[in-house]
Amino acid sequence: MRLVLTAVGLAVLLAIPFAIWGEHYARSFSGDALVAWIHGWGSWGWFAVIMLLMSDLVLPIPATPVISAAGYLYGSLVGGLIGAAGSFASGMLGYALCRAFGRGIALRLAGEESLAAHESLFQRSGPWLVAASRWLPLLPEVIACLAGLTRMPVRIFAVALACGSVPMGFVYAAIGEAGHHDPKLAMGLSLLVPPILWAIVRPFLR
Repeated sequence: MRLVLTAVGLAVLLAIPFAIWGEHYARSFSGDALVAWIHGWGSWGWFAVIMLLMSDLVLPIPATPVISAAGYLYGSLVGGLIGAAGSFASGMLGYALCRAFGRGIALRLAGEESLAAHESLFQRSGPWLVAASRWLPLLPEVIACLAGLTRMPVRIFAVALACGSVPMGFVYAAIGEAGHHDPKLAMGLSLLVPPILWAIVRPFLR
């Protein structure tokens, strides 16, 4: 139960920047303004997109418009690769930071026995959450941090993260290239494809 409260606390902590600056960032990093900002980086625009997606860990950066802008500028293939790389890097960063520095805090908040029990539970069902959560706001960061706190094996986390990040990157980049602004189809595909990919690759990780 205390680990659940820890997860809620993480969600609240990560939501604070959204509450304070979310509207500002939503206006600044959307539509033509976002495309112009990335274009202003010239040949380093791809790097700016990845850094934006990684900063989503602590700043209220709307990830899906950023990936769509990458698709608009670079096409669905290159933009998809850039978006997938940025989403993957963001998840790995959150996982690594919480695994390296959050363990002691988690032990104090949840207790060793409770944390050990939830580690076993999260390592069984966590990969599905990691894969399916990438299309949602805020939740990807919480899940990545929980994976680090509960010490999910790096290989399992990385594969599950890729199963979520790659489809999302290519789907939203394709929407950006096509000039579509309705994310419903992309959200549906991003929700369905990651668990299917994880189910395919999971037997090879045993």
